[in-house]
Amino acid sequence: MNTQELDTLIIGGGQAGLALGHHLRQAGRRFVILDAHSRVGDTWRRRWDSLTLFTPRRYDALPGMPFPGDPDGHPGKDEVADYLEAYAARFDLPVLLDHTVTSVRPDRPTGFAVDTSAGSFTARQVVIATGPFHTPRTPDFASRLSPGVVRLHSSDYRDPARLPAGDVLVVGAGNTGVQIAAELVDHGRNVALSAPTLGLALPQRLLGRDIFWWCSLLGLMDFGGDSRIGRRLKKQDPIFGTDVKALIRRVRRLDRVVDADGPDVVLSDGTRHSPDVVVWATGFRPHYPWLDVPVLDDAGAPAHREGVTTWPGLYFLGLPWQRNRGSALLGWVGRDAESLAERLTFASRAVPV
Repeated sequence: MNTQELDTLIIGGGQAGLALGHHLRQAGRRFVILDAHSRVGDTWRRRWDSLTLFTPRRYDALPGMPFPGDPDGHPGKDEVADYLEAYAARFDLPVLLDHTVTSVRPDRPTGFAVDTSAGSFTARQVVIATGPFHTPRTPDFASRLSPGVVRLHSSDYRDPARLPAGDVLVVGAGNTGVQIAAELVDHGRNVALSAPTLGLALPQRLLGRDIFWWCSLLGLMDFGGDSRIGRRLKKQDPIFGTDVKALIRRVRRLDRVVDADGPDVVLSDGTRHSPDVVVWATGFRPHYPWLDVPVLDDAGAPAHREGVTTWPGLYFLGLPWQRNRGSALLGWVGRDAESLAERLTFASRAVPV
């Protein structure tokens, strides 16, 4: 396989990788963006059918290109996917599709050697922009449910019609869990929600303005994770737009699921519940089996400060709370990308050729 030598190699062609590519293009850097999918935006296209962003379009743009449509409206996931595809085309970003990364390892003195399913590369710098949604997290005890209980992670959920008949248990009461539960109830399904605690629920609109207008006005998206307000926000990530009080009146609210035994899930209060279908809205865990550079912590998550690792030339972008509350969100990741692009350009110029 041919080896291409680059200044920077970006892994991940989602919003973080594209925003960084825009800034590197402006800086005249030699770079490519590797994406495992067959089409830009496919990560969004594969999410559940009714998924709508809780941020309005005016806050969903990447650098240099407004998000089309009503600025006060909220785009669906396919709109986001199409926007990302149009963005890559407009700025002629070098996105290499169907390139699944299989290895990233140090390669002195050139920096890094990167192997993919479709070729190999060397680069002085590598930026991992694969986002926070890697491997679905389900509890270890999930396998103890009887085969007759249909179970799926929220990443595999598409719409109520594709779930088999019967009672549904949604485990997890973050934004994803409550949105899926609300959709199922609206379609006449009998739903239980495992929600021992509920986070702060914020309305989509407050005093005639979208809640993110207020968040922007008050600077809430700019607080870093180490600030006093940032630490509070990290402990209680708000639920946006879903009327949680109304939802709780329409579902059976259960305590935390702690085990499974045949047809039952076991709750922390000692009671049992027998669902026909379980939707695990239990988030994701980091997963970098191809990363052969010691920059992960004991839990397998990136060890970094504002995306900068201790290994020279290796960076992350698009992680939750990387620099502030908005770091992983579509309309705010561009600021992190601009800052990182400046760092990459300076570091590259500082290294003798």
